[in-house]
Amino acid sequence: MATRTFGHVTVTTPDLDEPGLYLSNVHTLDSPRGTVQDFAYGDADLRSLELSDTQLITGRINSVRSKRVQLEALNLHGVEVTGSDFGTARWSESKLTRVVLRDCKLMGAALDGLVLDDVLFEDCKLDFAAFEKVRATGPVAFSGCVLTEATFTDCDLTEVVFSECTLRLTEFGAGRYRDTDLRGNDLSVIRGLANLKKIRINPGQQAELAEALVAELDVAFGDD
Repeated sequence: MATRTFGHVTVTTPDLDEPGLYLSNVHTLDSPRGTVQDFAYGDADLRSLELSDTQLITGRINSVRSKRVQLEALNLHGVEVTGSDFGTARWSESKLTRVVLRDCKLMGAALDGLVLDDVLFEDCKLDFAAFEKVRATGPVAFSGCVLTEATFTDCDLTEVVFSECTLRLTEFGAGRYRDTDLRGNDLSVIRGLANLKKIRINPGQQAELAEALVAELDVAFGDD
């Protein structure tokens, strides 16, 4: 069983090179049966990618680029997604279990109602992405990701780890953040500090939070 550890959480990742496992090349992720299993799909430039009520189980998705992505009730289990550009994807009401997204672009994406369990976002571009009602039910880590002006609204990020991420103007709205691990990130330009109760930081980050709070409150300093 493959694992990766970030801070206080260990994420179980897909082991797609285990002996006896064979991934068949497929030309589409759509299936009339609603399930695609033991698959490899990649090197595709698509005008649109639309999937609903579909399960992708044990497989690799590599170098897929699409201008229009609409995903609904698309559940992933044991899937690795690498080097793909899903742009302003609309992804809703789905569950991801033992999933890795590495070196992917979801800039301006809307992720609504996703349930995450053993999920790793690694070196992904998530600028301007909107996470809404996203819930972590197991280990989740963002490692080396760029989340410039991304927003989290009504999310449960309990024990989620952000490791060496760019959090410039990232906004943490109302939600649950107990033991959310923000150590090792520059917190001086994040937003929504009033919502970040019971998070984990390093002692040296207190000054960064103070700087972010001053900026968020638009405090004016005077000499008199």
